[in-house]
Amino acid sequence: MFKTILVPIDLEDESSSARALDKAGGMAKSFGSQLVLMTVVPDFGMAMVAQYFPRDYEQKIMENARERLQALARESLPSDTQCEVEVGHGRAYDEILRVAKARGCDLILMASHRPELRDYLLGPNAARVVRHAQCSVLVIRE
Repeated sequence: MFKTILVPIDLEDESSSARALDKAGGMAKSFGSQLVLMTVVPDFGMAMVAQYFPRDYEQKIMENARERLQALARESLPSDTQCEVEVGHGRAYDEILRVAKARGCDLILMASHRPELRDYLLGPNAARVVRHAQCSVLVIRE
């Protein structure tokens, strides 16, 4: 049913990552799907802020994120699961949508927390992905 499933992971939220990976692993096994695990490293925002960090700091953060994501995949998914990892850089929802389109994903499977007041005012990443994705989106709730 689904050939390529994109699974955005927040490396700082272990419980939501575990729920998403559990569901994604089961779906990949059932459908013979390839998983694309991704995480997004936020940018510094303003050049004025970036000047206070070493020149290669962002590259090191992205390499570290890739290593953590690969380790999470090894620990959480069956060894026979077809899985690739990708690290985006920028706003989470923009990067998720970009990767989904570039990889030809037919499903985005992502975890979401219970909404708080600030989410109603600003809109969480999951809501933006649901509104703008060109493929199906499955949101795993707490």
